[in-house]
Amino acid sequence: MRVHSCIGKAVALALLSVSVAGCDNPFASRPRSVDAESGSALSRAFYAARGGEPAWDGKARKQLIEIIDGAPAHGLNPELFLKGDLPDDDAEREAKLTEAALNYAAALAHGYADPKKVSEIYTVPRPKVDVAAGLAKALQEDRLADYYASLAPQTEEYRALSAAFVRNLKLANETGNGSAIPPGKAIKPGQRDPRLPAIATKLNANGYLEAQQAAPQNYSPQLVAAVRQLQTESGMKPDGVIGNDTLKALQSGPGDRGRQLAVNLERLRWLDRNPPATRIDVNTGGAFLEYWRDGRLRDRRNVVVGQPDWETPQLGSPIFQLVAHPFWRVPDSILEDELKDKSPAYLASQQMEYRDGRLVQLPGPKNALGAVKFDMRNDQAIYLHDTPAKALFGQPERHRSHGCVRVHDALGFALLLANDDGVLVNFQEAMAKPDEEGFVKLKKEVPVRLMYRTAFVEDGQVRIVEDVYGWDDEVAYALGYVRRPPRAKTKHAGGDVGP
Repeated sequence: MRVHSCIGKAVALALLSVSVAGCDNPFASRPRSVDAESGSALSRAFYAARGGEPAWDGKARKQLIEIIDGAPAHGLNPELFLKGDLPDDDAEREAKLTEAALNYAAALAHGYADPKKVSEIYTVPRPKVDVAAGLAKALQEDRLADYYASLAPQTEEYRALSAAFVRNLKLANETGNGSAIPPGKAIKPGQRDPRLPAIATKLNANGYLEAQQAAPQNYSPQLVAAVRQLQTESGMKPDGVIGNDTLKALQSGPGDRGRQLAVNLERLRWLDRNPPATRIDVNTGGAFLEYWRDGRLRDRRNVVVGQPDWETPQLGSPIFQLVAHPFWRVPDSILEDELKDKSPAYLASQQMEYRDGRLVQLPGPKNALGAVKFDMRNDQAIYLHDTPAKALFGQPERHRSHGCVRVHDALGFALLLANDDGVLVNFQEAMAKPDEEGFVKLKKEVPVRLMYRTAFVEDGQVRIVEDVYGWDDEVAYALGYVRRPPRAKTKHAGGDVGP
């Protein structure tokens, strides 16, 4: 007996390079009873909830196969859950279907991969779902399809990334990634370039441009509009100029984009389905934060986050106090790497001095933490803060810090938080004393989630940005995608030594 349909085969051909079997009659007998003590812990819990009764009669079996065949809508390969022929033996077939059903439910409910195994640090709160009890109840109530449909995130963003994945999967099947376009001098609107026909072909293959009757001889307004759409979705300035970065984004191809979308669908499945209504979400891949207050988006602004080799970790960590005019206690790692050989004159010019054997930067215009620090509870000494390096917030590439999160107009953001928490007067009084470090505890801590995401929705549109940290590959490999050669990491010159 075989189990999979053509959509599973499409995923294999486009992205995973695995074979998927065709379809056969899903109806057969089932065992009269099941050994409830065998199988995985999930399986034992499932059969305990059913009183040891077998689950997969002909109707339920057919439904389950159809449900798992829909895994590509979630960026998942059906063969991760149900591969090859079903056994002829009733008990073995029952066991295989149960494991497939539970594993697929778990993948949708809280992710297929364990984020703590594919990430060096991961403390963001995760969903807690009893899939064994839920599956048993769904079978009892004959609502299997509804149950599986309820497990993945029910957000517009998840649906948008899913639709984008399916679209890129289709394009990958039809066109592949195509041949490379050589780098060269930037092409501006109205100019002529021998690479334009190849660029137009790739724009068409990637869904940005309708097919043209003849190869373009110059960089026309139609091509410019398509390039700007590509640049917007890739997190670049949509100026319409085809430079080497734009060519790189264009040549990633639908297969590469599909892979990246699948990774970020998985990251969304890792997240608690009911996060705190008041919270701060920092996307360290896209380098921006969103402040949610009572379930509504209150504020959104750019941030500067850790550069490669100083990556901002993925943390769940609350802000518990605001610090006005903070001292910067220089971490040993920064002291050793960047400041140990500096002269006393340099340290003095930066208002740095040793106190109790520790290098400290005093409050003032050169202080690396700026005017305000947002203290957080975590073991990695990561926090949000201001910075004197204001120009970085206007850059498209904002992975420039030593791991902490620099906030655009941090003072304005601190005033917003203080006002919402009812401690505005306390904070204003602390800010009125520029030579003193002032600590203002919040009445209610604000949860913060630091999350690395390289595909997301912004202004209603799916955006895919560069995997600056190189973290996508570990997740992709865990999902069954081919591992790529390790990418070289290059530190970005941030121009300062601040955290």
